Amino acid sequence: MAKATGKETPLMKQYNAIKAKHPGAILLFRVGDFYETFGEDAIKASKILDIVLTKRANGSASHIELAGFPHHSLDSYLPKLIRAGNRVAICDQLEDPKEVKGIVKRGVTELVTPGLAFNDNVLDKRKNNYLASLHFGKEKAGIAFLDLSTGEFMCAEGGGAYIEKLLQSFNPSEVIYSKASKSVAANLLRDDYTTFHCEDWVYQWDYTYGKLTGHFGTNNLKGFGIENLELGIVAAGAILYYLEETEHKEVKHIVSISRIAEEKFVWLDKFTIRNLELIFAQQDGGVPLIHILDRTHTPMGSRMMKKWLVLPLKEKEPIEERQKIVSYFHKGQDLREEIISHLKHIGDLERLISKVAVGRINPREMNQLKKALKSILPIKQLLQNQKNTPLKKIADQLNPCDFLLEKIEKELLEDAPMLTHQGGIIKEGVDGDLDEYRKLANSGKDYLVQIQQREIQKTGISSLKVAFNKVFGYYLEVSNTHKDKVPPEWIRKQTLVNAERYITEELKSYEEKILHAEERLIALEQKYFHQLVQDAVDYVTHIQQNARILATLDCLISFAEVAEENNYCQPKIAETDSIEIRDGRHPVIEKQLAIGEQYVPNNIYLDNASQQVIIITGPNMAGKSALLRQTALIVLMAQMGSFVPASYARIGLIDKVFTRVGASDNLSKGESTFMVEMTETASILNNLSDRSLVLMDEIGRGTSTYDGISIAWSIVEYLHNHPKCHAKTLFATHYHELNQLAEDFPKVKNFNVSVKEVGNKVIFMRKLEKGGSEHSFGIHVAQMAGMPNPVVLRAAEIMRHLEKDKNLKKHQDNLKEMPKNNYQLSLFDVDPKFKEAKEMLNHIDINTISPVEALLKLNEIKKILE
Repeated sequence: MAKATGKETPLMKQYNAIKAKHPGAILLFRVGDFYETFGEDAIKASKILDIVLTKRANGSASHIELAGFPHHSLDSYLPKLIRAGNRVAICDQLEDPKEVKGIVKRGVTELVTPGLAFNDNVLDKRKNNYLASLHFGKEKAGIAFLDLSTGEFMCAEGGGAYIEKLLQSFNPSEVIYSKASKSVAANLLRDDYTTFHCEDWVYQWDYTYGKLTGHFGTNNLKGFGIENLELGIVAAGAILYYLEETEHKEVKHIVSISRIAEEKFVWLDKFTIRNLELIFAQQDGGVPLIHILDRTHTPMGSRMMKKWLVLPLKEKEPIEERQKIVSYFHKGQDLREEIISHLKHIGDLERLISKVAVGRINPREMNQLKKALKSILPIKQLLQNQKNTPLKKIADQLNPCDFLLEKIEKELLEDAPMLTHQGGIIKEGVDGDLDEYRKLANSGKDYLVQIQQREIQKTGISSLKVAFNKVFGYYLEVSNTHKDKVPPEWIRKQTLVNAERYITEELKSYEEKILHAEERLIALEQKYFHQLVQDAVDYVTHIQQNARILATLDCLISFAEVAEENNYCQPKIAETDSIEIRDGRHPVIEKQLAIGEQYVPNNIYLDNASQQVIIITGPNMAGKSALLRQTALIVLMAQMGSFVPASYARIGLIDKVFTRVGASDNLSKGESTFMVEMTETASILNNLSDRSLVLMDEIGRGTSTYDGISIAWSIVEYLHNHPKCHAKTLFATHYHELNQLAEDFPKVKNFNVSVKEVGNKVIFMRKLEKGGSEHSFGIHVAQMAGMPNPVVLRAAEIMRHLEKDKNLKKHQDNLKEMPKNNYQLSLFDVDPKFKEAKEMLNHIDINTISPVEALLKLNEIKKILE
């Protein structure tokens, strides 16, 4: 907060009073045509915005830092402040400075935070901008999400793992919680989110329940399906309080709240969402699955696709309903392309109607709303004409909003500007006074010429002039020669040497009109535009539904496009406990291959009775991890309603997918690779269900070999022998010892990713075959990776020694007897052929040998080494 020594100026006194109410926010203080920041805010803003930092007087013997920018540049500078994680209080002038003596009244008109924004430059069109609220109970927590820009409002409650999963899935821009929960929230959120804490009284059940019922105008929350979610209700009600606190009081577009129904969606824990790279790639330059599946043509379609991806369905009927539509569009390319041509004109209908509800829509955006509504009608007609029942159902739910469309069409000019005070918004013929003001404002000179010509003809005064001065406005000037022709109703105002000046009632009336025409024109246009916005508010619910329906349609058409382009098949969805995939491919990797290179497809079969656990051995780089991931991705894509990369797939519905894939070190937080691995594995084993799909890759590699084998062995036994949960499992490992498990347990089967040895080289076939692999080819892989030759050869020697006897005791003895390598390794000490070649090289005098002799000697050495 700005501080002063001595007496403050009135302006700074006003600033300090407003700043005191918003200490945690950067205060943009409107002074004339500028937004100014002072003190610490100015220092911070100047760095973020790269604007000049200066000083200004702040009363006697005091100066304060100052940084500002023109008010019309707010849309450029505000996003930068918000993206830097700041809360920004916008303080505007609440009075017209021209009409006020002394200090102008000012107040905060909006508090923009990372989670509460309408500005298009702050928002990403293809992503939701969620504000999350957390409320912690003894064993569970409640969570609520609001996207203020769309009106989407949801809540849920559950254990810590479920809350973490939802946070990762919805990736909120800001999280709020009570002061009392600060330490619990800090452990959960770490430094991953922008946070803000509210007073504890906000997070009380009575208060928040009343907030929600008051907002929705209901006696209870039963109709929303959240009545029993006590913790979720508290979290959601706190969001409504936070909206008021941040001056977001226009919230008509938040028309309902829904429960995130855990029982309807596949459980994906936070590790799985990350490991499978559904939304974000783990490595720079990586490609997540969303980039393959998202071919949507509307921003709300893209946002819905992300939700579908992290919340796959687990009920057969809704999955098959999506599939029917995808299949119909897959076959009907012409229909698909025709609908796409209309979808491209829809724009961000969801956010446009939210701007209507909060009174922030501008004339240009209102025209975009009109364009969107015009595009809905042909889509509705196209869908109604189809034989596909689900498509007709979609058509019936689309509301053309005819009255609103006609009103915008009739009243709003096609090329209306963004700002309402620029004029040129309302069409001619809407209002007679408006047309007259426009005519006066736009063609005032022509009107004066008409008056002049008419009066010349009437009076015969050929030298008559119409002019204007600031003293008495418009006047008629008559030279002394013609003053006897002046009509008696003209009023003389001024006598000059050679002429006299007169005014008339018509001129005075015209003057009144023309001087105020533009002002009244803009006021009348703003009045009509405001009424147009109010009429549109009545359609908020209908248009929000249209946006949801069109987003759904957009996603399903996207699935059809991707399926056709990539040769996907329609999977069969079954209530059985088996998964059968023929010629399965990884949807992302196959798109990244070099031109001409083909992805090697593989078959997978898993069930609860005969082949519950598949142990996959084979060398690193052979494709084990890709095989695991592709199986999970195919299952998830199928349960989203998408077609899948395979020639045939029959998916027994899965309710949970767990992965432990790849090293996910958390060293910055003080956790080792092995600790992270064990934490993730423990989470899997503690949350199993009978319809789970488990993918484990190289479990136990973060510790010693025997510890690793023991842990991996025990995990497989646990999964196989679990009395209630027969989780279908793919277990990739380089511990060949685990192949023994297939002999001891009937539902464990050994497979390997095949390789071909050609001479001293190994070729990866990437084909899954029955039976375990006895060799990991690790040294070959090291060689292929460019490991120095001496290291590779020494490794081969050590391996041959260790493989003499695989008995544990003998292993330890072999380690003691290991050939020592305490000297610098020479290539020629490893093989007798190299020794012979070395002796020959020692006898060559390179200073005297001729080029031909050198070539002959080189040929001899080559023959020795063959």
